[in-house]
Amino acid sequence: MGILATFMVPHPPMIIPEIGKGAEQQIAETIAAYEQVADEIAALQPETIIISSPHSILYSDYFHISPGAGAKGSFAEFGAPEVNFEETYDEALRGLICKKADAYGVAAGKLGEKDSELDHGTMVPLWFIRQKYQSGNIIRIGLSGMGLLYHYRLGEIVREAADQLGRRAVWVASGDLSHKLQEYGPYGFAPEGPEYDRRVLEVAERAAFDEWFDFDDDFCMKAAECGHKSFVMMAGALDGMAVKAKVYAHQDVTGVGYGIASFYPIAEDENRHFRFKYINQLRSFFLNPINEKRNDITDPYVRLAQLSIAHYLLIGKELVVSEDELPPEMVQKEAGTFVSIHKFGKLRGCIGTFLPTTECIAQEIIQNAIHAATLDPRFNAISPEELKDLEIHVDVLSEPEPVQSTNRLDAKRYGVIVSSGKKRGLLLPNLEGVDTVEQQVAIAMQKGGIDSSETVQLQRFEVIRHQ
Repeated sequence: MGILATFMVPHPPMIIPEIGKGAEQQIAETIAAYEQVADEIAALQPETIIISSPHSILYSDYFHISPGAGAKGSFAEFGAPEVNFEETYDEALRGLICKKADAYGVAAGKLGEKDSELDHGTMVPLWFIRQKYQSGNIIRIGLSGMGLLYHYRLGEIVREAADQLGRRAVWVASGDLSHKLQEYGPYGFAPEGPEYDRRVLEVAERAAFDEWFDFDDDFCMKAAECGHKSFVMMAGALDGMAVKAKVYAHQDVTGVGYGIASFYPIAEDENRHFRFKYINQLRSFFLNPINEKRNDITDPYVRLAQLSIAHYLLIGKELVVSEDELPPEMVQKEAGTFVSIHKFGKLRGCIGTFLPTTECIAQEIIQNAIHAATLDPRFNAISPEELKDLEIHVDVLSEPEPVQSTNRLDAKRYGVIVSSGKKRGLLLPNLEGVDTVEQQVAIAMQKGGIDSSETVQLQRFEVIRHQ
């Protein structure tokens, strides 16, 4: 049977009478809608209730799916220990989800649980459901720091596993909307708050799930939402299906948005494979011929780096270009290069080589662009939907030359390489916040793991910066 229906619900602890102690009546509309959802789930009689929760275990680069035979939890943290749960996990379905995720290269599984207790993002929905329906096991899935397309993909995998086992399942996507809707609210007000709630519910009314991909990280952060990735993951479970959608309620009287909606799959629809459609749109926009100048990026070095990143993220292979598509110096010369990626003014990835490791500058850029986007250990790999928000710089380095003292350095003109034995640290020139040679050398030593007591050798280099 697979996924019978999915539901978008909030998780305010105050909605539980033993916690709210009467205050919950100010969100009576939300309570009534929640009870209707619980009635519908009871009528469906699912064998498994899948719950995605922002408050389950969260990793930056991994989806945690709760392990073991089951879990307990209570609202003791909120002063109501008498409200408690003991749930059994659907181990067979969970095992198949993990197996399929591994086969598809999606980082998800049972590793890394530090606290097995159920979180309130899971228990609030269960409180309503268990008033009406006591049967069915659960699966609890946490969110991650990865992009929206990865969350949607995991939803697809869960649906595929449920279909394969013939499991009667419902998906409950737990998540509040904006936390910045009222000045008197616990998080204050931001104009992005009401805008987020309006947009997310407008999408829900039309089940136009592809539009949720257009909510960028900066907007979601300013709106202080907590459920967006949960909703997107849920939407992935309905990929390729025509959907009957209904929004039951939306309230913001506490300063936090509570939205409740349902989505029932009714038939297959080839026009609703939203992840593929979105990726194809990105391919159409970004993967133009390299000699086709765009208004926003005309520098061939930066354009090559951008194309290399986009091609790898959208196609899964390294970009191949012919020599006649590039300026002669990019294919005739060798040099070390650095590719720096920024997003909304903040560093998102930077990797490079101070000496050439490939046959030409162009190949050096292709290699380092891919590595900066996917292998910088300080950041998660860039997700395809981030491409539109990236700013890319390419530095082409001169051959390093040794210097005997810091007097021969200039933090604005020269980059520096500090070496001690096999340890080496490098810093590019003219970086924001690095105004002195002393700062530059100290940071380079830190990057190389070089202690201040060690004897060091210095080299300097110049760069041609393309941006």
